[in-house]
Formats: sequence, C-alpha cells, structure tokens
Amino acid sequence: MFKTVGIITGVDAEAAALFPGQSANSEALHGFMVRQVPFAGHNIVITCSGIGKVNAAMAAMMLVEHYHAELLLVVGTAGKLNSRDGHCFQIVEAVQGDYGASRAGGFVHYRAGAWPIGEAHAEPFRAAIMPETGLPKVRIITSDCFVESAEHGQRLHQALNGDIVDMETAAVAQAAARMDVPWAAIKATSDDANGDSAGDFQANLKRAARLAAEAAERMISELPRG
Repeated sequence: MFKTVGIITGVDAEAAALFPGQSANSEALHGFMVRQVPFAGHNIVITCSGIGKVNAAMAAMMLVEHYHAELLLVVGTAGKLNSRDGHCFQIVEAVQGDYGASRAGGFVHYRAGAWPIGEAHAEPFRAAIMPETGLPKVRIITSDCFVESAEHGQRLHQALNGDIVDMETAAVAQAAARMDVPWAAIKATSDDANGDSAGDFQANLKRAARLAAEAAERMISELPRG
C-alpha cells in the first residue's frame, strides 16, 4: 500500500515531463523544489535532485523523512550500453559503477557501502516488485561520470553486466536500502554512452523524459492505494 510516492529526477526537464499541466503545490525544502500532485489515489511528491549520486541520495532521504514517501521512484533518462531492444526500461537491479578499489591490474568493483578490500563482490540493489509495465527489465549502472566513451561504456557493461547507465538510480537504491524503503525506476535512453552522447542527450532529452514519465504514470496508476 503506497499512499505517498516520492519521485526523483536528475534534471529539470525530467521532472517537468511528469504530470504536465496538472494542478500542483510546490515548495522549496533544503535546496530542492518539491511539487505535489494527487494521482490515482496517491500523493505524488516530485523533486529534481540535480545530477549525481550525492544529490540523489539527499533527495531520497528528504522525501522519506519530510514527506513520508513509502516508495521511491527514479524517473528520467539514461545512456544505453548495449544493443538491447527498446528505448524505455523498467529497472530491476542497480549497481554503482565507480565504487570499489583501484589496483595495479585495474579497477575492481564492490557493492556500494561494502569494505572494498579482499575478494571482489558487486551484488546489485534489487528494486521492489512493481505492476507489470510491458517494458524490458534491465540492470542499471550508476556513477558520477557522464559516459562519452564507448570503450568505457563497454568496460562497465562487461564488468557489471548492466544494460544502461545513469548518475542517480543506484544511489537512491542504496539510500532506500539504508532506510528500509522500497524503490523502483523507469528510464528511457537518450544516447548510446559514446562519443556522441553530449549532443544526443541534448537533442533527445525532452522526448526521452516524456517517454519515461508516461511509463511511470502507467505504473503508478496500477499501484495499490494507501
């Protein structure tokens, strides 16, 4: 039962794509602008955290502590790391791509928050079971690095078996695990995590943001009500 759903986006265009034109109440809190929208029997609390893991984790805690969010949902855009069919995805697992140990033989990945010494282990954070969306289900890799290198993207994909990459989701997942709150995510791809990513992201941001927002709205409409 989810009376209040907290939604986190990384950029303003992703937040604006959610429930456009609907009446809403907005307020500023701890440097975040927060918008509330009633939808399908739920109180939807939306904030654009700003880019990156620290911003996203701070927003997650704020939505839980102040607005009593019972589900955290990350919605927005991502880069695609492989040839997986589709442009919009439901996230079922999240890992951090820049947490671990830098060694002579290369970077070694660990589960975020674990002691990065000894045998490597990068178990994912697992999303809550959500209503069926019809979207492909994928693992996302999150890091504080916008990927503009196909070679780096492939290294991430091979090391962590992720399909797409962003800068917020796994941080929200880690914060949610710490607070014992369920989380989920919907992401639409804006670029292919390569040398063209910067231009492609700008060109495709609004389209991808609306694609993810529409999928998130469908998912929320099927959630059990509080």
